[in-house]
Amino acid sequence: MADAPPAAVTLSQRLDALPFTRRHLRVLTGSGLGWALDAMDVGLISFVIAALAVQWDLSPTESSWIASAGFVGMAVGATVGGLLADRYGRRSIFAVTLLVYGLATGASALVGGLAALLVLRFLVGLGLGAELPVASTYVSEFAPARMRGRLIVILEAFWALGWTAAALIGFLVIPGSDDGWRWAFAIGAIPAAYALAVRWGLPESPRWLERRGRADDANAVVRSFEASASMSAVARRRITTDVVEPAAATSVRERLATLWSAEFRLRTASLWLVWFCVNFAYYGAFIWIPSILVAQGYDLVRSFGFTVIITLAQLPGYAVAAWLIEVWGRRLTLSVFLVGSAASAVAFGTSTGETFVIGAGMALSFFNLGAWGALYAVTPEMYPTSLRATGSGWAAGVGRIASIVAPLSVPPLLALGGAPTLFVVFAVFFAVAAVAAWGLADRRGAALDDR
Repeated sequence: MADAPPAAVTLSQRLDALPFTRRHLRVLTGSGLGWALDAMDVGLISFVIAALAVQWDLSPTESSWIASAGFVGMAVGATVGGLLADRYGRRSIFAVTLLVYGLATGASALVGGLAALLVLRFLVGLGLGAELPVASTYVSEFAPARMRGRLIVILEAFWALGWTAAALIGFLVIPGSDDGWRWAFAIGAIPAAYALAVRWGLPESPRWLERRGRADDANAVVRSFEASASMSAVARRRITTDVVEPAAATSVRERLATLWSAEFRLRTASLWLVWFCVNFAYYGAFIWIPSILVAQGYDLVRSFGFTVIITLAQLPGYAVAAWLIEVWGRRLTLSVFLVGSAASAVAFGTSTGETFVIGAGMALSFFNLGAWGALYAVTPEMYPTSLRATGSGWAAGVGRIASIVAPLSVPPLLALGGAPTLFVVFAVFFAVAAVAAWGLADRRGAALDDR
């Protein structure tokens, strides 16, 4: 009796059937290096602010505007970047964002005053804001369903590498001379060169290609991953490609309206609230930690050294979150790490003495960055392929509004009640985010929605 013809297998099923291959590793590390360079830039500004506050005799309000100018750009970049990535592709927009913020960071090394620095920090923010949600969307669309959450947390863990690099530059380079902060910005220009490697060295998302009607291109990308997995000839013959109609062209207004349709309304509201609260507490705390330590009587080098130690705790936080997210699921992991962040914030704000300051700071790093990993894992899973980058970008954009407000809120909160009041406020935001996380869909092990 003749064998029955092989059943058609969709592109999504083919991607989910793959083991982790060298091609996956290339996508993950290529995107992760861009992510690390982002973190290095964001981290550097906290050390630059502390140095410029002394060298340029800046007031707390002027210092906070240096941070907030970048976050204004990030809010715009996140919303626009997601829309552009759904229209023009993940890889291309990823490369453009690296180029924009790399060049603007390098130019920041040449500024002679606050006004020029604020303009360039806005441009840096445009690139940074667009890159992060696009990169997480990009990697999630390659990752097999059974390990997707873990891979996105690992991607987010590159943030700790970049922030650690920033802490080391802040500790070793910035205090070395009056121009130390200029050399730090010059080092931050590396992403401009790396953008070329991203543009020509990484494949476009096959899910996006398929939705744009480019089935042959999508099939070629998936076949390269199958070849990397050394699939047998029999297995390859059984894999065929369904004909998928290209997505109907939709306007920006229609895509944004869909985010608030009955199907996605609760997800969008919960996601935006989590992003807003986590951004407020994270950037309010970590951008200001070096300056707060200086204000408490530690010299610049000593406070930067403490920050390096605190930053190192981010890596085990990511590692634990990467394991738990496929064991506990997305919502429980995110919520537990946010509760831990709230408790650690209270402990840090009330700590006295070097040992307790460092210990509480390390706990805050551990839980907060683990929460970030879980948040970036769950965000692209909330929406279908045709809406994924837009939904992720707008969630990040709403979060960036909080990151604009947070640095500006720190000086008056410190004046009101000092570090204890400031970090209790951050703890409240973490707690609200922990509750809002339960309004998200938990798609652990489920295939991505390829509509």
